[in-house]
Amino acid sequence: MKEINLGMVLIENRHKRGITQEQLAEYMGVSKAAVSKWETGATYPDILMLPRLATYFDISIDELMGYKPQMEKAEIRRWYCRLSEEFASCPFEEALEHCREMAKKYYSCYPFLFQIALLLVNHSMLAANPSETRQIIDEAKELFLRVKNGTDDPGLGKEAVQMEAYCLLFLKHPEEVLELLDTDEITTGPSEPLLASAYQMTGNIQQAKQTLQVGIYKGILTLCNLLSSYMNLCLDDRKSFEHTCSRLQALVDTFHLDTLHPGILLSCYLTMAQGWSAFAEKEKALALLEQYTSLATSAIYPLRLHGDSYFYLLDSWFDTSLSLGTYPPRKESIVRHSMTQALADNPAFTAFAKDLRFQGMVSRLKNNEEGKEHASG
Repeated sequence: MKEINLGMVLIENRHKRGITQEQLAEYMGVSKAAVSKWETGATYPDILMLPRLATYFDISIDELMGYKPQMEKAEIRRWYCRLSEEFASCPFEEALEHCREMAKKYYSCYPFLFQIALLLVNHSMLAANPSETRQIIDEAKELFLRVKNGTDDPGLGKEAVQMEAYCLLFLKHPEEVLELLDTDEITTGPSEPLLASAYQMTGNIQQAKQTLQVGIYKGILTLCNLLSSYMNLCLDDRKSFEHTCSRLQALVDTFHLDTLHPGILLSCYLTMAQGWSAFAEKEKALALLEQYTSLATSAIYPLRLHGDSYFYLLDSWFDTSLSLGTYPPRKESIVRHSMTQALADNPAFTAFAKDLRFQGMVSRLKNNEEGKEHASG
C-alpha cells in the first residue's frame, strides 16, 4: 500500500480529461483555492465529498485516494529483499519495527503478510534474548493465522497452516499442533501427474515436463525433511538411525544435492552429525561436520535456487511461481553467520570444543562469514 496521494491522482485525472481547477471547483461547489490545496496536499476534501469526486472522474474511492491494498508479486519480492537487507545492515529493533509497520499497512494483502511473518521467523534469532525471540515468533504465528483465515488461495492457506504449526512447536504447544494438523482427510497424492497428463493431452509437452520436474524436486526436498525428522526419532535405535542415514545419503548422491540445493544438504549433515554425536561416535560425527564445513565454505555463493542438467526446466518456475524467486529468505551475511552458529554454538557438539579438527572447522566458517574462505581457495 502506497501512502495516500490524492493530490497527484486529482492532477493526473484532471489533465487526462482536460479539466481545469475552476471547472472541478464549480462541480464540487468549492473555491479554486480549495482544489489547489487538495492537489498540493495542504488540505484534504471533506470525507463526504469523496464519493462525488470519485464519480466525477469515474474511478473508485480507493483509486482516488491512491490506495492499493494488494501488491503484485514483483513488488512483494522487492519489499522482502529490502526488509531482509535492513535486518542485515540496520539495528535489529529498527528493522523489526519497519516490518511491523508494513504488516499494518498491508494487513489485507495476504501474500505479503505471509512474507512479513516469514521475515520475523527467519530473523527472530537476532533478538537480544530468548524471551524476545519467543515474542517475535508469537507475532509471526498471529500473522500466519490471519493469512490462513483470510486468504482465498488454497496453496497459500496450506503454507500458512504449516508455518503456524512451526511457530506453535517453537513455542512448545504440541497439543495445538496436533489439533491443527492431525486430520482424518484422505491424502489424494500430488497433483503434478494429473496436471502433466492434461498438458500432454493439449500438446504442451514442455509444460508437462516442467510440471513433473517441479513435482519431483518438491518431493525430494520433502523426503529429505521427512528422513531428517525420522532420524531424530531413531536415537534409541542405532541400527535404524544408521539405516536412515544410508538412505538419506543415497538420495543426496542420486540427485547431487550438494549443487542442486546445498542449503538442505547442510541441514542434513548437521542432523546426521548430531545423531552420531549422541551415539558417542566422535569420528563419524566429525567426518560429517567436515563435509558440512567444506560445503558451507565452497563456491555455493551467491546463494540462489536453481536447476541443473536434470532439472533443466526449474529456473523459469522459480522466477515466476515463487514469491521470492530464486532469492534465499535471509541476506547472505546472516545465512553465513547462522552456518557458523549451527556448529560452534550447537549443544550437541559441546564435547568437541577442544578438538583441534573441530576448532579448525569453526575457524574456517568464521572466515567464510567474511567471504575469505572461497576467495583464498
